[in-house]
Amino acid sequence: MFKDRMGNSLTLRQAVSKVVNRVFNYWLDFQLMLLRWVGYVPFHHFRRFMYRMSGMKIGQGTSIHMFANVYDPTKISIGEDCVIGFRSFLDGRKPITIGDHVDIASEVMIYNGHHDIDSDDFKPVFAPVTIEDYVFIGPRVIILPGVTIGKGSVVAAGAVVTEDVPSLSVVGGVPAKEIRKRKINDLKYRIGRARWFQ
Repeated sequence: MFKDRMGNSLTLRQAVSKVVNRVFNYWLDFQLMLLRWVGYVPFHHFRRFMYRMSGMKIGQGTSIHMFANVYDPTKISIGEDCVIGFRSFLDGRKPITIGDHVDIASEVMIYNGHHDIDSDDFKPVFAPVTIEDYVFIGPRVIILPGVTIGKGSVVAAGAVVTEDVPSLSVVGGVPAKEIRKRKINDLKYRIGRARWFQ
């Protein structure tokens, strides 16, 4: 009696599960829209307050710049003294964990969901993303599901990160490959304040 989008028969239990999932996704889309509006307010303190109210964990001194897109904030945790750049996208369908003193430049996209292109039904696949302390991620980087970016690493602008990045590595390219190691290993710096109206 019930069928999925592929035309396969579903039990009542499977159909109910799909309906509940669909309603939950409508709620996430609505929440994404509301949080997108929050991103238009040019005051860090207000945005940070609203993101925390939505369930995102944000450490002391962290700033999220304007026009960020946040999907399911309840699974996103950002440490202290971080900057999340202008028009960044954080996909929280599985956990995103960002450490302390992380600098994420403008228009970075962090995804933790994609589709299995070899499955019969193009099923979604999810995996968490971890970004450790003192990482710098350049503009327009794309980070794909299941990736861990090690402490002190640098990801060059425009890179597509498809696999783990070792600590203190500088990576770049599509897909991202190691270019060299950083010349320091005793990381103690602070990112500092964000500009007021960004």
